[in-house]
Amino acid sequence: MRRMSDTIARLAAAASSSPWGPANGPSRLEDFTDFGTNPGALRAHVHVPAQLQPGASLVVVLHGCTQTAAGYDQASGWSDLADQQGFALLYPEQSRANNANGCFNWFEPADAARNRGEALSIRQMITSAVERLSLDPTRIFITGLSAGGAMAATMLAAYPEIFAGGAIIAGLPHGAANGMVQAFDRMRGHGLPTPARLQELLLAASDHRGPWPRIAVWHGSADRTVSADNATAIVAQWRSVHGLTDKPTAVDLVGQVPRRMWQGPDGRVLVEEYIVPGMAHGTPLKTSGTDAYGSSAPFMLDVGISSTLHIAAFWGLAEAAAERGAPAAAPARGEHVPARVEPRRLHGQRVAPDGARAPAGVGKVIEDALRAAGLMK
Repeated sequence: MRRMSDTIARLAAAASSSPWGPANGPSRLEDFTDFGTNPGALRAHVHVPAQLQPGASLVVVLHGCTQTAAGYDQASGWSDLADQQGFALLYPEQSRANNANGCFNWFEPADAARNRGEALSIRQMITSAVERLSLDPTRIFITGLSAGGAMAATMLAAYPEIFAGGAIIAGLPHGAANGMVQAFDRMRGHGLPTPARLQELLLAASDHRGPWPRIAVWHGSADRTVSADNATAIVAQWRSVHGLTDKPTAVDLVGQVPRRMWQGPDGRVLVEEYIVPGMAHGTPLKTSGTDAYGSSAPFMLDVGISSTLHIAAFWGLAEAAAERGAPAAAPARGEHVPARVEPRRLHGQRVAPDGARAPAGVGKVIEDALRAAGLMK
């Protein structure tokens, strides 16, 4: 069992060695001020494409601990994609005065509830950006990494009426922790609320009762900072309000990464989950070749798949190569996909559990990838 002091030491070491402030090269972001009372004392930045049209979409991006908004933007490639597809970006940014490691305070009730603290500051930024940039208020999306992912989960829970979709990367479910001690336990996967309690926490976060945002969950199977059990918990929290079953309705393979999907009655995917085999704590990137965005950096990991692009495609803001008419892979049998996620194999490894060569055939390839991600026995 990893002790809290170990986690604190890793965060402190990352903070002292991080090259993220200032960004590596000129920032693509502009300061965004005068957006409200700002009770959470956050900074805000925007990226506005030169050809932004009235009624464009807005993507809100929350960086992780030890990171800055400009650094995360450069490494993730969101600005490049926004320029190509014509949507605006909003980057809230934490200050070291609020949190010594630059983490959004997702575990503090004063900052992680509707109309309070940091959550209200982000809400004010969104309102101001939509008004000042003439954006579509029905096409607002939010994503974040780690502490930013956990705060994105809180924003989706506290203000579900304003978001069309969200994506949580290496994050935690809303309401998982109350205070720093619980936060470290939950990061390790200890004491996570039951699915029933997760639904209660989500429903208690606002008076909203639907429709609910579509949710994408991304996590590394070998994440030692935030246990991948949290991905399972996030999926359970959002499946419940969407009225979806425990088992995925479809499973396919995107590159080497298994994707589990929960579809609504009309066949539309409402919740999807990517568990990247062998990936540690960070945002999955593809930095070269087709559909490449961003660049490697601490906690920004080149594992051959661009979460930036696939998240935007899930929201209908872009089109990934895997979505461009490529033949759909045969789904694996849902009854063999357990609820819990356990890391087992390295990214890209194509070795069967007994050491034999991976079996041929699309279905078998998918099964191997699911086993590599710990999603199938």
